[in-house]
Amino acid sequence: MAWARSHRRGFGADHWPGFVDAMATLLLVVTFLLSVFMLVQHFVTLESSGKDTALERLNRQIAQLTELLALERSGKKSLQDEVAALTATLSSAQAENTRLQGLLGAAGDKSDEAAGRVRALSSELDEQKTISTEALARVELLNQQLAALRRQIAALEEALDASEKRDRESQTQIADLGRRLNIALARKVQELAKYRSDFFGRLREVLGDRDEIRVVGDRFVFQAEVLFDSGSAEINPQGIAQLDKLAQVLSQIEGEIPSELNWVLRIDGHTDVNPIATAQFPSNWELSSARAISVVRHLISKGVPAKRLVAAGFGEFQPLDTATSAEGLRRNRRIELKLTEK
Repeated sequence: MAWARSHRRGFGADHWPGFVDAMATLLLVVTFLLSVFMLVQHFVTLESSGKDTALERLNRQIAQLTELLALERSGKKSLQDEVAALTATLSSAQAENTRLQGLLGAAGDKSDEAAGRVRALSSELDEQKTISTEALARVELLNQQLAALRRQIAALEEALDASEKRDRESQTQIADLGRRLNIALARKVQELAKYRSDFFGRLREVLGDRDEIRVVGDRFVFQAEVLFDSGSAEINPQGIAQLDKLAQVLSQIEGEIPSELNWVLRIDGHTDVNPIATAQFPSNWELSSARAISVVRHLISKGVPAKRLVAAGFGEFQPLDTATSAEGLRRNRRIELKLTEK
């Protein structure tokens, strides 16, 4: 025991620092190894984690490839089915082609005939196209002519409307002028009627109230025997006296009638129905006209303007009396004076 204690004391006293150093060194080594182990463990963990990730990725890829393989197998089967169907269709088509070739050989002659007909129809079609082109050209020309005609019609209608408008205006003006003219004529007729009445009145006063000189309507009537002998156109002395008085009244009345009244004194010769046939007067026409002219010439010789006198012969065709008695015949033999407008 004592040795042991002595040995421990001797050991402890001599070897403890070295032991402590050894232990410290060992501790450092153990710490280093632990650090290395931990570091290795860390890298191993990292590597293991990376491998797990890669493995998981590989598993997913394998699953995708498996699906693709399944799809490929399914598609391959579909393709095989389609190939089988196409093979069957091809066989049927080859059989049909063989049949059609047989039919085509049988229809060869008909094909030539059909080709001929096709060529004939093509030629006819070309002719129809040519005709159609010409027809279209004619239609276009006709359309142009129709358009021009429509423009002309429109212009004519416009001109017609303008003409109708002018015509309406002219008709209105003409109606107004006619109305004014009628008023003027009526006024002139009234004025002339007044002067005629005055003329006849004065003539009646100058010639006196005699049966063989009378007023009939708007005419002053001389019986033929007052102025002429039977069958003659020469004014007798009694007639000259009467016509001188007539010329005197005409000269008076002429100065009183307004110049705007274009008046004339018409002398009309009339005979009865008894015909006359002499070298001087072949018919009553000549006798009646000659008597009227004789009166005009005498009035002119007495100063009555020739432009105010008119001579006319009516023969027996304007009777006053249709009776064939002596009185009726006497009344129809006459010289009529009528104051009128030209």
